[in-house]
Amino acid sequence: MADGEVDPELAAAGPKKRTFRKFSYRGVDLDALLDMSSEDLVQLFPARARRRFSRGLKRKPMALVKKLRKAKSNAPAGEKPEPVRTHLRNMIIMPEMIGSLVGIYNGKMFNQVEIKPEMIGHYLAEFSLSYKPVKHGRPGIGATHSSRFIPLK
Repeated sequence: MADGEVDPELAAAGPKKRTFRKFSYRGVDLDALLDMSSEDLVQLFPARARRRFSRGLKRKPMALVKKLRKAKSNAPAGEKPEPVRTHLRNMIIMPEMIGSLVGIYNGKMFNQVEIKPEMIGHYLAEFSLSYKPVKHGRPGIGATHSSRFIPLK
């Protein structure tokens, strides 16, 4: 073949389709996670999350899960559900929460986060920082004893 020719077999197939990596949590794919019972699912979580679920979900976390279910069921097909605001930063993300929009309070405002499969087993607080990370620059007033002699302009 010359430089300008195209292989007829490749041209007939069309553009190459992108293949996406199938998500799995600790070796279990997403569909199986959604079908799994809560007892089996808890066994996949790390020790701290297992302890939390073994002690039972209290009233507030259950109310959040119910609100997320309701928002998902009320959303039209193919659309994102309405965001649900919460102060429950210590809620562990479960597979049934995937696709939901959650407003997580950071002490000042609600940060809107879309729950993705990679977030399973993490806390909501991990996705809404409650502090502003330090940006190191020039030292300010009072940083050192010599800074007393810097003129204030």
